[in-house]
Amino acid sequence: MNESSRVCVQVQSFYVESQSAPDEDRYVFAYTITIRNLGRDNVQLLSRYWLITNGNGRETEVQGDGVIGEQPHIAPGDEYQYTSGAVLETPMGTMQGHYVMIDDRGEQFYVDIPVFRLAVPSRIH
Repeated sequence: MNESSRVCVQVQSFYVESQSAPDEDRYVFAYTITIRNLGRDNVQLLSRYWLITNGNGRETEVQGDGVIGEQPHIAPGDEYQYTSGAVLETPMGTMQGHYVMIDDRGEQFYVDIPVFRLAVPSRIH
């Protein structure tokens, strides 16, 4: 089984209006990520890498151990879900990245997180 088919990542993003201040170029977004282990081995998420691009094309890289302070173990057939956030200076942007994971045999592998949009819902006048 190739690496990318062992683990499935789904992302749902949303705008957090209550924490945003558009007049100060502050747009807060939250995203909920579900990581499913489709393989036969236990896996552990070791670290993350994000490339965040705002609407002006400015890129910010974020990397670190685990997610939200955890390095979760995910058993075969199980899933792990967490919610985190990002702050942009523009009402629209994107995020993409990868997780570094390890299986029971000590083999590290990457799980790509496809690009997803962060966008303020358009207002209908």
